[in-house]
Amino acid sequence: MSELHQLSLVELAAGLRARRFSSVELVRACLERIDRHQGTLNAFISVTREQALREAQAADRALAAGSAGPLAGLPLAHKDLFCTAGVRTTCGSRMLDNFVAPYDATVVARLRAAGAIMLGKTNMDEFAMGSSNETSYYGPVRNPWDPALVPGGSSGGSAAAVAARLVPAATATDTGGSIRQPAALCGITGLKPTYGRVSRYGMVAFASSLDQGGVLSASVADAALLLREMAGFDPHDSTSVDTPVPDYPAELEQPLHGLKIGLLREFFDAGLERENEQCVREALRVYGELGAELSEVSLPHLPLSVPVYYVVAPAECSSNLARYDGVRFGHRCENPRDLQDLYRRSRGEGFGAEVKRRIMTGTYVLSAGYYDAYYLKAQRVRALINEDFIRAFERVDVLIGPTTPTPAFAIGAKTADPITMYLNDIYTIGANLAGLPAVSVPCGFVRGLPVGLQVVGRHFSEARVLATAHAYQRATDWHRRIPRGYA
Repeated sequence: MSELHQLSLVELAAGLRARRFSSVELVRACLERIDRHQGTLNAFISVTREQALREAQAADRALAAGSAGPLAGLPLAHKDLFCTAGVRTTCGSRMLDNFVAPYDATVVARLRAAGAIMLGKTNMDEFAMGSSNETSYYGPVRNPWDPALVPGGSSGGSAAAVAARLVPAATATDTGGSIRQPAALCGITGLKPTYGRVSRYGMVAFASSLDQGGVLSASVADAALLLREMAGFDPHDSTSVDTPVPDYPAELEQPLHGLKIGLLREFFDAGLERENEQCVREALRVYGELGAELSEVSLPHLPLSVPVYYVVAPAECSSNLARYDGVRFGHRCENPRDLQDLYRRSRGEGFGAEVKRRIMTGTYVLSAGYYDAYYLKAQRVRALINEDFIRAFERVDVLIGPTTPTPAFAIGAKTADPITMYLNDIYTIGANLAGLPAVSVPCGFVRGLPVGLQVVGRHFSEARVLATAHAYQRATDWHRRIPRGYA
């Protein structure tokens, strides 16, 4: 069964239903690949081998009895900030190195209820703060296309694991591009749903008004399959929206003829590498041949998304991470002299440099005398960015542009310059500030490295966004490419 890793999630589901192979065989094949490549990629923090094999045996029994759920027997990995009952959830941080959640996040629970099997927890930038997966306490994740390069972040472990076909799909989160950016750099599909479409309950918070759970997979069809099970209202999450969940796989075949696509003028700027732009332009030509109508759209306030994000996100981060004080759970320093020493040393030892940088920035912009000058102004500009998107969608159905300005870069190349690192998210942050659904799909290669194409839609238009991206994948084969040494 050495070829199982080459099959998509949809193909694996069909194979399990037809009893061409068992869930135990599939899980063992994935675990063998994790064992073989973990030393190179460092994609996992925890591997739940025994639990996965037990669940695979139960899935095979359910499949044989005809009582299996829609994802029965399919192996997945979870980004290590989704709480998992009885399995540690570290958020890539020393602060939570010993934390074992007593419950499952809603995303985890829903996928488990549908029959999916967890193989382990994937590596990530510490508390999801990073664009390269170099801030993890457990070391950097490496890109399967070239282990000297970053996989993108913060969901780099999930992206690398899927790109190398260690698992067919993985959960991820996106606060400013942390699903779409690693999807682009690793040559896979990454979906960020509308804010409120997928429950944030049990998802460790970074920036509460921006964080959104989603998926990384080999194809759009796989992402649609998973989103159908993950999405929906959750009374445990006050930001969850009670709106019907479409049958996403059933709506993938929507025709493109007459679809109005807007080209984001601000994305084709001087910062976009010429070869990346050529790949995106070629993808747009394909859309034109498929019957879509293309026109240029301007979002004048979108260039301000990076400074707005790096005021709003650190502010919310400083509030959310205040709970890690060495008292209730998480890392605690040894032999504290007093309460102040306990706080200082526990937080100083538990958090890495990037997390400390953002906590300090966030505390500053929220402090007396600076709240109006920074945080309040950033929220006003955020509202203007949202209004730009609303006006654009009065003219077009979806917006399309590049996902990242360049392909993957070398590990260590940008760690000394945080501002340069932050600019990697320049094309993805806008969708988070406006709470819009967006997907990145591979659209070509530059110097042997994958390039991502981003599709953004109206609020709760995931079906339209997925169908638009799926039509492109039906007409091309970029998403079927597997890195050398992993095929």
